[in-house]
Amino acid sequence: MDFEKQSDIIKRNTIDFITDEDLKERLKSKKILRVKLGVDPSRPDLHLGHAVVLKKLREFQDLGHQVVLIIGDFTARIGDPSGRSKTRPMLTKEEVEKNAESYKKQAFKILDPEKTEIRYNSEWLDKLTFYDVIKLSSNYTVARMLERDDFAKRLANNEPISISEFMYPLAQAYDSVMIEADVEIGGTDQLFNLLVGRKMQEAYGQKPQIVLTMPIIEGTDGNLKMSKSYDNYIAFEDEPFDMYGKVMSIPDTLILKYMRLATDIPEERILEYEEKMKNNSINPRDIKMVLAFEIVRFFHGEEKANYAQNEFIKVFQKKDIPDEMDEILVEKSISAVDLLLKTNSVSSKSEAKRLINQGAVKLNDEKINDPFQLLVINGDEILRIGKRRFFKLKTN
Repeated sequence: MDFEKQSDIIKRNTIDFITDEDLKERLKSKKILRVKLGVDPSRPDLHLGHAVVLKKLREFQDLGHQVVLIIGDFTARIGDPSGRSKTRPMLTKEEVEKNAESYKKQAFKILDPEKTEIRYNSEWLDKLTFYDVIKLSSNYTVARMLERDDFAKRLANNEPISISEFMYPLAQAYDSVMIEADVEIGGTDQLFNLLVGRKMQEAYGQKPQIVLTMPIIEGTDGNLKMSKSYDNYIAFEDEPFDMYGKVMSIPDTLILKYMRLATDIPEERILEYEEKMKNNSINPRDIKMVLAFEIVRFFHGEEKANYAQNEFIKVFQKKDIPDEMDEILVEKSISAVDLLLKTNSVSSKSEAKRLINQGAVKLNDEKINDPFQLLVINGDEILRIGKRRFFKLKTN
């Protein structure tokens, strides 16, 4: 493929692109680009927000370029300050290693493992002496570091910034030096870190990397960025029915954005949907069902996508209960809070209380209002938590 076509594919849906001239120069030389993504395995699960960047990496692979996935087993122990209003807690080595294995497994749902070079940044960062760290930090000024938006806000609010947080972007930049990155990709919240990488490569006598940022997608609430912390995420490993239902819960305003960034639906088809939504010739719900089907199909296959869609229609349009539910063995007399904990679908008693107080829990279609209500279970009752979680109760 000629460099103009490659360039168009690479730049599609991007936000920041620094610089176009650098990309054209490297593509014209027919160089196989080393495309870097650095990930700190601070959590074990990935969601559609991560898919946006991973799908762009897959495009690079399909164009014949080399993706270098850097697992930040060292930097995760510092904690990325990007977008943080306070210092991020450091992780243990054991936590990082466990999360890293889960991250790799899930990333390969999108990336081609045969075309992905996996590196751990402890490989070089663990070996730096204190002199090396001083030399590294001499290439960047405190004034430039404080230009960073989140640091500037915290400084203005007299909130603490640790020296270790200043070291984070320098460590990420040194990763680019060590693998000689041609391109580094990240979300828009990573722009500062990626630009530090360009500066550091120049300081070490390398050509500065091309910086490419992708949009950050909002979660199912339609306001905040997708994050497990905000409980508005759609995880790679969500069950098909749950994944389908979560997609169907997004605001209509996000349908086209999700289609462009999280699916392989062709742009021409998306433009058709966009036109139909503008002239009100189609119900947005029908387009959202196409979106939900495509996302479930990508992660779970067509058969499970069909199942999820049929179950969704049955539960939400026909107001039936699903054919398949997990069975939970419970005592004949149990409090509402303890019953929810038995399902393993809530993480704590406080979450169980919150759901009950919000009116999100029903037993045989009767709303449970009191978290401490003592329930009498005879067997074969249906417990419903929220809109999509159903359990059949059994007793000894």
